[in-house]
Amino acid sequence: MEDAWGEDENSMFETSHVLGALLASSPLLACAWDRCVAAADSSAGFVHGDGGDGGAVYVAFSGVQAALSVAVAAVAGGGAEFFKPVRLGGDDARRLFAPLVSAEPEDTAGEPIALQALALKAFVRLCDSTEFQMLLNQIRGKAVVFTGHSLGGAIAALVALHYLCISSSSWAYGPAPPVLCVTFGSPLLGNEALSNAILRERWAGSFCHVVSQDDVVPRLLLCPLDAVPAHVVVGMQLHQIPVRARRAGGKVAAVAARMADTDQEAVRQLIQEHASAAAIEQKLAATETRGGSPYRPFGTYVLCSPDGAACVDIPTAAVQMLYATFAARCAPGTGAASQEAAHSCYGDLVLSMPQHLLLKRRLGATVAAPAASNYDAGISVALEACGITGQATEAALARQWLKTSKRVGRSPGMNCASLARRLGRITPWRAQIEWYKASFDGDTGYYDAFKQQRSPKKFHKANMDRIKLGQFWDGVLAMLDTSQLPHDLHRRAKWVNAAHFYQLLVEPLDIANYHRNNHHRTRGSYISHGRDRRYELFDKWWKQKGCTGASAAAARRSKFAGLTQDPCFWARVEEAREQTESAKGELDAAALAVKLDSLREFERYSSELVESKEVSIDVLAPQSSYSLWVEEWKEIKLRDDVRTILFQF
Repeated sequence: MEDAWGEDENSMFETSHVLGALLASSPLLACAWDRCVAAADSSAGFVHGDGGDGGAVYVAFSGVQAALSVAVAAVAGGGAEFFKPVRLGGDDARRLFAPLVSAEPEDTAGEPIALQALALKAFVRLCDSTEFQMLLNQIRGKAVVFTGHSLGGAIAALVALHYLCISSSSWAYGPAPPVLCVTFGSPLLGNEALSNAILRERWAGSFCHVVSQDDVVPRLLLCPLDAVPAHVVVGMQLHQIPVRARRAGGKVAAVAARMADTDQEAVRQLIQEHASAAAIEQKLAATETRGGSPYRPFGTYVLCSPDGAACVDIPTAAVQMLYATFAARCAPGTGAASQEAAHSCYGDLVLSMPQHLLLKRRLGATVAAPAASNYDAGISVALEACGITGQATEAALARQWLKTSKRVGRSPGMNCASLARRLGRITPWRAQIEWYKASFDGDTGYYDAFKQQRSPKKFHKANMDRIKLGQFWDGVLAMLDTSQLPHDLHRRAKWVNAAHFYQLLVEPLDIANYHRNNHHRTRGSYISHGRDRRYELFDKWWKQKGCTGASAAAARRSKFAGLTQDPCFWARVEEAREQTESAKGELDAAALAVKLDSLREFERYSSELVESKEVSIDVLAPQSSYSLWVEEWKEIKLRDDVRTILFQF
C-alpha cells in the first residue's frame, strides 16, 4: 500500500510554491500593505479606499488603540489575561457572529468557539462606533479586502468574520460578494473550534495570513498563555508608529524600556520549544487533549522570505511550518534579524519577492533543473521560498511535514469520494423499504404494518435494511466527528438531500420499533428520550439549507407527498392516542381541559398537514394509527362533559 502511495505521490504536482509565487507577483499584497501603513495614523482606527484598479474596496485596520489600552499592564506581567480565549457566549458575540454560534455542535463533547480577548475587545469597541457602522453600509454588496498589521490584522480578521456572517444572511438566495482578509504578522486569533467552524462555513479561502520567517508575533501564542510576554506583542505594534508613540508619552516609553531589557534569544527559545511541541502534537492530527496554548491557525498561511513565498492551507501543516521556518532562521550562524526589524519587514518583503521571482525566472533558463520528480522538485522550491535551505536541520522534517499535509489535505476529499460510491451501493436497501411501504399504503400503512410485524418475511427484510442504513449513516457521522470528511459536508446538497430522504423514509420505522418494544413506557417519549442523534443532526442540516416549512414558499401540492414531511409525525400520533385514551377515563375537569387542549392543538397541526398534502397517502390508510385516532377523537368530542369544556374556548 505504501509503495502504491509513493508512486501516486511522485506523480503529483506540488502547488504551495506556485500559489505563493502567484500571490507574491500580484499587486494584492503591496496594495494591502500600503493601506496598513495609512491605517497606523488614522484616528478612527481604520482607513478605506479602492485598490487603484476600480475593483475591490480595501479596508485596513490599526491595532494601536488596542495596544495602548493595555500598554501599562503589559509592562507589569505576562499575557494570560490579555490573550485568554473568550467563548462566543455573550450577547455581543452572539449578535456579531450569529451564524458561527448557531452552527456550533451542541451534541458533541467538543470545545466551544473561543477568540483572543484583546482582539475581541477591540473589535466590539470598534463595532459600537458610528464611523464603523457607516463603513459597513458603504461597502455592503461590494468586493472587499480587509487587511491589518500585527494586532490590526487580528482585528481585520474579526471584521471579515463579522462581514461574512452578515453577508451569509443578506445573500441567502444568491452568491455573496467576494471577501478577502489579508493580515501581516498577526497573532493567532482563535482555537481549533473556530478553525473547524470556518471550514464548515467554507470561509477558509477568505483568509490569507502573511508571515515572515523571523517574526515572533504570529508564533508567540503557540506558547502557554502564562508564559507569553505580552509587552513584546504590544511593543511590536507601538514600534510601527513613532509619531503616535510620541503623542502617547509615558505608555510607549515604558513599553520601549521593557522591550530593551528583554532577552530576545530567550523569547526565540521559548517560541521554538512550544511551537515544536505544538507541531509534533499535530503531526498525526492527534485528537487527544493537547497541552500548551489553545490557539490554532485557520485560513491560508503565506510563509515568506526574501526568496519568495509558499502557501499552506491545512491548519496542522501551518503549525508545523510556522515552527520549521522560524527554527531554520534562528539556527546558530544564520544571523536572525532583531524582533522589531522582523515584525516591520513586510513592506520590504512585498517589494523584494516579485523582483526575486523575476531574477530566478531568468536564471532558470540557463541553469539545468535537478533530476527529480515534479512533486519532489516542488517541495524543494517551496522550502527554499519560505526560507529553509537544504542544509538546515529542519529541512528534512519540513519536507516530510509538507508531504504529510498533502495526505491530510487530500484524505477528507478522497474519503468523501469513496463514501459517495458507497452511498450508491446502499440504494437497493432503500428501494426495498420503499417497496415495503408501497405494499401497505392502501391498508394499514407501512408504519403500522411494521409496528404490528404484518407479513413476517417482508418485515424481517425491511428491518434488516433499516438497521444497515442506520449503520451506514452512523458511520458517516463518526467520520465527520473525527475530521475524516470535509467539514462542510453538511452543506453539500447531495448529502443533505440523501440524509433527509433517508430520514423521512426510515425514521417512521424507528418510531414503530420504539413503540412496538414499549420503550415509550420504560424510557419515555420517543422525541425527547428515544430519538437517535443522527436524526437530530439531519434536522439541523435541513434547516441550515433553508428548507423548513416545505410548503410555505413552494406551490401548493396537487397530490399527496411521497413521504410525510414531518419525520416525527408518527411519534406525535402515538402521543395523541395516549392522550385520547387517558382523557376517556379522566374525572378531574381541570386535568381533562389540559389534555383536550393538547389534543385540539394536534388536531389543528395534523389537519394542516393533511390539507396541504404534506403527508404520504399511507397516513390516511383505513387502519392506520392516524385514521384510528381521528375516529377516537370524534367519539370523545361527543361526550357531554367534553363538549362543555370545548365550548368554553
